Amino acid sequence: MKNVFFILLILSQTICSQNSLDKLLKKYNTESVPYISVDSLKNISKDVVLLDAREKDEFKTSHLENAVFVGYDKFNLKKTIKKLPNKNAEIVVYCSLGVRSEDVAEQLKKAGYTNVLNLYGGIFEWKNLNQKVYNSKGKETEKVHAFSKEWSKWLLKGEKVY
Repeated sequence: MKNVFFILLILSQTICSQNSLDKLLKKYNTESVPYISVDSLKNISKDVVLLDAREKDEFKTSHLENAVFVGYDKFNLKKTIKKLPNKNAEIVVYCSLGVRSEDVAEQLKKAGYTNVLNLYGGIFEWKNLNQKVYNSKGKETEKVHAFSKEWSKWLLKGEKVY
């Protein structure tokens, strides 16, 4: 009976957490860029281009494998376009949770990119679902830059770094 209760407790927390994340993203995002889930991204083609729309110290702490740093505060569309000549390329943009990445993804769409997605829940959701992240030396790490104390509550797994 204890096992059943424990499983139900975990399930309800996961559902509540997901609903809360939905609310947060609806508050800050317009959903102008379609989301891709962590599970879908795991199964997507190896040709996908991953763009990290966080700041440099966040990227250096950890990032998704093969991600390209593009930043947010100093995001440079012209430089990014030079790195991505194929406007039909499969592109997934991510940040901590999916807010900053929507802004960057919108700019890419306006520049003519046709296949741009926003990672739902960002690197936090990626790590929360036990996916690997890598440091600036290409080594797997448990560290994830938590962005701020307020936003860190969304990072449930891994080692929070500020």
